[in-house]
Amino acid sequence: MWPFSRKGPSGFSWYSTAEEVTEGIDGSGLTAIVTGASSGIGTETARVLAKRGVHVVMAVRNVTSGNNVKEEILKEIPSAKLDVMELDLTSKASVRKFASEFKSQNLPLNVLINNAGVMATPFSLSQDGIELQFATNHIGHFLLTNLLLENLKNTARESEVEGRIVNVSSEGHRFSYGEGIRFDKINDPSSYSSLGAYGQSKLANILHANELSRRFKEEGVEITANSLHPGSIITNLLRYHSFLDFLHRTAGKLVLKNAQQGAATTCYVALHSQVKGVTGKYFSDSNLYEPSAKAKDADLAKKLWDFSMDLIS
Repeated sequence: MWPFSRKGPSGFSWYSTAEEVTEGIDGSGLTAIVTGASSGIGTETARVLAKRGVHVVMAVRNVTSGNNVKEEILKEIPSAKLDVMELDLTSKASVRKFASEFKSQNLPLNVLINNAGVMATPFSLSQDGIELQFATNHIGHFLLTNLLLENLKNTARESEVEGRIVNVSSEGHRFSYGEGIRFDKINDPSSYSSLGAYGQSKLANILHANELSRRFKEEGVEITANSLHPGSIITNLLRYHSFLDFLHRTAGKLVLKNAQQGAATTCYVALHSQVKGVTGKYFSDSNLYEPSAKAKDADLAKKLWDFSMDLIS
């Protein structure tokens, strides 16, 4: 038997697709924001959620690409409810503009999927002077989530339907710098490692979800916050590393997921009834999974929260 086809406790496996893990789920009446919905697993996440009746707001950097994806989805699913809105996670001004425009539409918000990301980029700074991977993968999403928290809380309260925040992390979080998060060296080019910085940003995704979960429990808010590893997927994320990119697009096809499989865990955590009430957890292959010890460090999560709040203020 193909080893990746073995099913976990959820009934799903490495091999499961986003359509399979959401089969029979009616998402009518739900509204979800998906960042990075114009390519890769973000596109497939948006498509499958729309297929299940969810009103999907596609938060994308390139609006033209986003509209092209929207048209392709509508060809397949004419009844799909899709909106395309501009969001550049490397710019705090863009994130604030997106949140303001979303709020002005008076839409409910049931699910926030923080999916967009960059991987192993050469050292550079965001528009706000923050190391690019940390800015894009964590700070942009941290600010977006912070700005939309009241929308999520109000929707959960008024609809009596549990809200969900889904942070797309990575097993790459295990390859963060030794100290986990380099609070004093975030922007230090002299000690920069493209893969270490990527791991740092993905570790931050997990810690962010965990701290959100702790705060929601403390407040008694009916919102869950979880993180996940989508799997190793054939995408353009390794375009800055030509040899690795070549390997993962050739030999890697034997062990890498396609977009349909890569979006499965995101869609599972966002919609499935098995995840109701589950919060502060890490998932892989649509099953619970153990992250690194640093990813479970509550003190590190609190320190990251305070550090991030300072960066967005």
